[in-house]
Amino acid sequence: MTTTKKITVLLADDEPHIRLLMRKVMESMNAEVVAEAKNGEEAVALYRRTKPHMAFLDITMPIMDGKAALKAIREEFPDAFVIMLTSMSAMETVKECLDAGAANYIRKDTPLNELKLYIKETWSDFQKG
Repeated sequence: MTTTKKITVLLADDEPHIRLLMRKVMESMNAEVVAEAKNGEEAVALYRRTKPHMAFLDITMPIMDGKAALKAIREEFPDAFVIMLTSMSAMETVKECLDAGAANYIRKDTPLNELKLYIKETWSDFQKG
């Protein structure tokens, strides 16, 4: 993610420590977290307002889950770059998110060096079209 203009990021997770972890990861990758949401409804509203380059959505959130938030964002912004966050191992739900347009998914227990690599590779693939 070596660009002169910082990549902007939206983080959506109902667990504050996960948002903090992802903020630190993204900042270490020279990205700027422009918004944080604790549920899917907030995520959709903040996405509309900030139009970030990328968004991370937790699959399991209150009020509106990540899958519904993903669908709402992609409906309004078809080119949205979204990576799903999950602590679940329910591959069926992850597959539904990928089918709905998520660029990738990351398990929350992924080691930091792998996490950064997944993000870089997914972003690079997205940029290539």
